[in-house]
Amino acid sequence: MLETITLKVIEVAKQAGAFIREERKKFDPDKIEYKGLNDLVSYVDKTAEAMIVKALEEILPDAGFLTEEKTINRTGERYNWIIDPLDGTTNFIHGLPTFSVSIALKEYDELVMGVVYEVNQDECFYAWKDAPAYLNGKEISVSKNETISKSLIATGFPYYDFQKQPEYIDLFVDLMQHCHGLRRIGSAAVDLAYTACGRFDAYYEYNLKPWDIAAGIVIVRQAGGDCVTFKGEADPLEKCDIVATNKKLTNELVEVIGKYFK
Repeated sequence: MLETITLKVIEVAKQAGAFIREERKKFDPDKIEYKGLNDLVSYVDKTAEAMIVKALEEILPDAGFLTEEKTINRTGERYNWIIDPLDGTTNFIHGLPTFSVSIALKEYDELVMGVVYEVNQDECFYAWKDAPAYLNGKEISVSKNETISKSLIATGFPYYDFQKQPEYIDLFVDLMQHCHGLRRIGSAAVDLAYTACGRFDAYYEYNLKPWDIAAGIVIVRQAGGDCVTFKGEADPLEKCDIVATNKKLTNELVEVIGKYFK
């Protein structure tokens, strides 16, 4: 059943992605709105979300929704979709090519399926419970690097809550001096997808929302990786922070983060 659902969701994500891609060609930056400090949204996010919600209602009519743009407010008893229609809105608005559609499915309290469609590369990452993770139909797995010193690590920068900025900068400097490099792409969903397929060895970030990371968590775990909180706890979805690794780096990275985020 989950495989069948996933294949349908892939098509939904690609259809939304095609809409987003076409709108980018003619997008007027003057049409952006502000939900909060540096928290941007546009008609593209809202329209894409409405498209996704409508299509998903046909797949699981009784399911509820947790969505970034709150175009629907409904909680399902068994199933709930978690949706970010355009993860990387700031990139989209400024014409940077990395943004994605992220759709996850939660059954009761467990994440059981995730799809991340990276729009401009036409790369669809997906996974479901008790199965491998895939990129455009080919099985993927996390990297095999065993130490931070040999790793490429992704992160994100705080853009509205700067209370922990000093600690974040200190952590950033520490890792910068002890790994192959740090990258900031601007889409948490893509960061997780890239960790799942081994492009990144690890990813960490705080001040996140469930729709940023839900689909990516499924994909990383089914690709053989770990997703934990900054404290190493097992469920990062409801927290504000996440550490995703190839499992081999989890303890080392959590230990380093712990020096700065108590």
